Amino acid sequence: MSEMINNREKNVIKNPERHALLQQIFVDLHNGKNLEEVKTFFDEKIGKITVEEISQLQHDIEGVPAEEAKRLYSTHTEIFKGSIVQIEKSQHPEEEQGHPVHTFKLENKEVTKLVGKIQIHLEQFEKNDSVENIYILLEDCNLLFDLDKHYSRKENLIFPYLEKYGIYGPSNNMWRVDDFIRDAIKEAKQKLTNYTGEKEEIIKIGQYLIREISDMIYREENILFPMSLQNFTEDEWVKIAKESDEVGFCLIEPNEVWVPERNQIDEKAISEGYIKMETGILSLKQLELLLNHLPVDITFIDHNDVVRYFSRGKERIFARTKAVIGRTVQNCHPPRSVHVVEELLADFKSGKKDVEDFWIKFQDQYVYIRYFAVRDENGEYMGTIEFTQNIDPIQAIQGEKRILA
Repeated sequence: MSEMINNREKNVIKNPERHALLQQIFVDLHNGKNLEEVKTFFDEKIGKITVEEISQLQHDIEGVPAEEAKRLYSTHTEIFKGSIVQIEKSQHPEEEQGHPVHTFKLENKEVTKLVGKIQIHLEQFEKNDSVENIYILLEDCNLLFDLDKHYSRKENLIFPYLEKYGIYGPSNNMWRVDDFIRDAIKEAKQKLTNYTGEKEEIIKIGQYLIREISDMIYREENILFPMSLQNFTEDEWVKIAKESDEVGFCLIEPNEVWVPERNQIDEKAISEGYIKMETGILSLKQLELLLNHLPVDITFIDHNDVVRYFSRGKERIFARTKAVIGRTVQNCHPPRSVHVVEELLADFKSGKKDVEDFWIKFQDQYVYIRYFAVRDENGEYMGTIEFTQNIDPIQAIQGEKRILA
């Protein structure tokens, strides 16, 4: 393991002797020393550890094979739990609605709830691998796919700024574990979709996901976020907040836009701004009200199949939650119908079709569903609109009704 210690970086180590003891913990774990013995050694010789020390340790270790990294990262978390020195700050902007860290933590609460449900569903599946219990776990997997947005914001918005400050541990190690979790979710869904009795394998993957997702939440909230809050400027947090919408949110989304007090006047002006179009000018509020008052439900997905918008009329036909924003449309449909969605989009992208219509009986409504390919002035495919309407009242129309009547 000693050959994997990276001493090339010129990071300043405040206490070389203490750092050497911490490095020894990594070496002992890699060499298979009992976790309890290593934990006892840590408690006796170290006691408490700062986020800076954890970052330096993670930065020191490189070249570890993927499976070994997975094991080591998990054991590191067990050793450091309850021993991390919290950063004292005179102000806590991360407690304000809409601040990126506040949003990350809200998502973690929802993910924790979901993981608790998965634990129960996994136990039910272990007792009875019925079609119903398989389908319940499949639905859990579909929700877990939302973690990709949480991890993507972390990897593409938080990690680059940490690297700017010479902190590479999270991007080198945490990102790798994020990918392990993503792969496990995909594997679980694949095995459940094509289930042929591999109950033990599915239970093992499920237990791994429960453990690793929970541990990742701990690492984020006790290491990554305090480390980021200690280093990032307010302007950097503003940029991260503004770019978060591009990636999307996990299971929930912030109720408010975070605006530092010094920027509140400018942000208000933006939110009350106007959009100039070819045939008119509307304020943002007017445009949103207009779309929400149409007697139809509208959903728009972009050229990458990502859900970007849906209208919020008073009586939506099919329920939509903000959690779908930023998800691929494939992950918003049951597995049995995904192939239909993909065929339709393939026809739109190739130019084979520009519109596709469906009509179904749904509850007490007769629902007309229309899909339109959206193309720019050069004919390039830009996305798809889903247009849904209850046509029962239209079909019931007879005779005439003049406007003056």
